[in-house]
Amino acid sequence: MSIKIVPVIMAGGKGTRLWPLSRAAAAKQFIRFLGDETLLQKTLARVSDETIYDAPIIVTNEDFRFLVAEQAREIGVSLDGIILEPEARNTAAAVAAAALIVGERHGSETLIQILPSDHEITVDDTYRDCVAKAARAARNGKIVTFGITPTEPATGYGYIEIGDDLAGGVHKVSRFVEKPKAEVAEKMLASGNYAWNSGMFVFSAGQMIAELEALAPDVLAAVRTSIEKAKGDLDFTRLDAESFAASPSISIDYAVMEKTPNAAVVPAPIIWSDLGSWDAIWKLAEGDENGNVVNGNATVSDTTNSLIMSRNAHLAVQGMEGVAVVASEDAVYVGRLDRAQDVGNLVKMLAANKHTAHLTENHPTALRPWGGYTSILNGDRFQVKRLFVHPEKKLSLQKHHHRAEHWVCVKGTAEVTIDDKVTVLHENQSIYIPQGSVHRLANPGKIRLEVIEVQTGSYLGEDDIIRLVDEFGRS
Repeated sequence: MSIKIVPVIMAGGKGTRLWPLSRAAAAKQFIRFLGDETLLQKTLARVSDETIYDAPIIVTNEDFRFLVAEQAREIGVSLDGIILEPEARNTAAAVAAAALIVGERHGSETLIQILPSDHEITVDDTYRDCVAKAARAARNGKIVTFGITPTEPATGYGYIEIGDDLAGGVHKVSRFVEKPKAEVAEKMLASGNYAWNSGMFVFSAGQMIAELEALAPDVLAAVRTSIEKAKGDLDFTRLDAESFAASPSISIDYAVMEKTPNAAVVPAPIIWSDLGSWDAIWKLAEGDENGNVVNGNATVSDTTNSLIMSRNAHLAVQGMEGVAVVASEDAVYVGRLDRAQDVGNLVKMLAANKHTAHLTENHPTALRPWGGYTSILNGDRFQVKRLFVHPEKKLSLQKHHHRAEHWVCVKGTAEVTIDDKVTVLHENQSIYIPQGSVHRLANPGKIRLEVIEVQTGSYLGEDDIIRLVDEFGRS
């Protein structure tokens, strides 16, 4: 049995509430909104205290598997494993998988802390004290959640009614309340007896398995079978798809927390945000003397209490108040901060239109296990990309049926294989890859390689890649 807490980080979500920066293939947990680290990396750093935590486990999906591993590697965090869900089945199935796997590896009495990967939390003595309280209660058979002390009558969060004192700073859960209307939220805030539902939990592996056995046996049975049939793939545990799909798609709140007599809550007066909307980003960041949060290329005039963010284009914002102006490489969102919860409806409108659906799915910058690329320019029979390759990484050995490529090395050193010839390119050198030739790009150096790629041909889709050899198991 581990005497430390095993952190299990949920990193499979594909939300679009922070569009246009977050999209289906570019989830917010992997984005650097403010500062140099992504939300996932900040979460990993939060559980890096080796006096409290064992190595973390991450639950994610097939699309994000290498991105998760790379972001952990970037900040020097060693993982206990990465669990790959074949499809999204909500949080009950993910928690069941975590409990079964941790129980098998470390013992049924081992404590687990479930953490979303996309929240912002200040780690201080108050936070650490809340974790310690939750751990003590979990060792006594409780399933403990963290109830965030509300600072406003927010309608975007679920609420917990705090029940009787169980001693040690832990209380029973009286009930869970779904996202309320404004007038209901105001009454709950005024009562002083409600907390925001944080989505974080602490429990022992064995206790959660027992709760699932009693309250959601179909979830547990499906996930247990998917683990028994799971396959190891590099550092990943790939759950069996058919078995996992048999699990009902329900939340752990609905499956267990709303039904068990062992639900407990630690009132947590910590600095916390789920960063679920642009107004949450604005509230969390430190604004200037006019209340503006400006990030990226922007000029702001006669504007107050606004969020201005740009990933590339220069934004000029004048005469505005209480707005969000957010520009990615290919789209700009402008809206009132007090309407930020409605972004999801706007994204649905974009997704329903065949001309704009791509703006909700893929980002111009696509991340890959070896690095990634940014689409710079698209035209008739040509496309320009900026490739970036991490040190000592290489792309698959591949070929294309419909396009040729020109590569220009602009930073670092490139090792280029074309058929049976290997060429080393330095900055300002270029090479041509004929259509149909077998080729590979590698970075043998210690700094990031950057290459401008010009594609020409009759078809330039990403599915015109025939991988012959791939160190990431994609061939």
